[in-house]
Amino acid sequence: GNRIAWVNLSWTTLEPLLLQKQPARTMSHNDTIASEVVSASLGGAVSASILYPLEVLKTKMQVSDDSTEEGEEKKGMVEYSKDLYEKEGMAVFFNGIETSAFQSAMEKAFYFFAYTTLKNVHSTFRSIIDPRNASKPIGGFTNLALGCLAEWAHLPITMPIDCLSTAIQTSKNENAMALMMTILKEGNMYKGIQAYYVLCFKPALQYTVFEQVKGIMLKSRKEKTLSAAEAFLLGMVARAVATVAVFPFVRAKVVMQSRKKDPSQEGEPTSVMELLKEIHETGGIPALYQGLGPELTRGVFSAALMLMIKEKISGGVKNALYGPPPAGRRL
Repeated sequence: GNRIAWVNLSWTTLEPLLLQKQPARTMSHNDTIASEVVSASLGGAVSASILYPLEVLKTKMQVSDDSTEEGEEKKGMVEYSKDLYEKEGMAVFFNGIETSAFQSAMEKAFYFFAYTTLKNVHSTFRSIIDPRNASKPIGGFTNLALGCLAEWAHLPITMPIDCLSTAIQTSKNENAMALMMTILKEGNMYKGIQAYYVLCFKPALQYTVFEQVKGIMLKSRKEKTLSAAEAFLLGMVARAVATVAVFPFVRAKVVMQSRKKDPSQEGEPTSVMELLKEIHETGGIPALYQGLGPELTRGVFSAALMLMIKEKISGGVKNALYGPPPAGRRL
């Protein structure tokens, strides 16, 4: 009788421990970085490829001559694209698409690698200083600062690819390898980098708007990610705000990259600010925003597609590493 009682007591004690569910594995910082980099690079490449014709159109409009004949109106996006098609055919809208896709993939991968790493380091230090900060979201100003640092982190690698992509889009069917050798020979791999003193705020501002609004939207939910439609629409709004804010510097960068020779030899502007001043004196405020239409259209849809794809792929990566979430809950 005592033996039976002892066995029953032992089972009663051990049963909760044996049947207790083991805690699910939580994501480490390395897993988070890998998820962000893979999803962002794939999202960037896909969105850049789908919207590449708009990329070509906006680049050609930005580098076109500001001057028009008296009484002649500047061509809009639709008229300019029709003329371009009639002169150079459909092929012009896809010339250099592989370079652009590669550039976008590298840019997004390095950006999110740097951004996620910086954010994890910042969160770790905040938790060390005060453990209560561990559950608090990062503020808007801090997010903006981390985004700016992340943007500069990828420029040493992506800026030369950006220069090559611009050269391909503005050339007359020149070979990509020949254009690359010309850029290397002239030492113009980082032409227009001065514009990034302001342009570094563009992705930072875009992703800060996205993350802050996303945080507000998900605050009262159990889900960890937005739906595809929510991510798409929020990405559009965030990119539009960022694009309008810094567009004059986008145009100045493209104009400087499209010039074949050293501008100092021709007495032309040698800095971004001098170029912006010249553009303003020539055509006023509208000239500073020449090409905004296709840039805004392409940029808004590109960012929306990229962020939507990134959200979905990131959730897929998490599911692959840790299994599907409990019923009624999405990763």
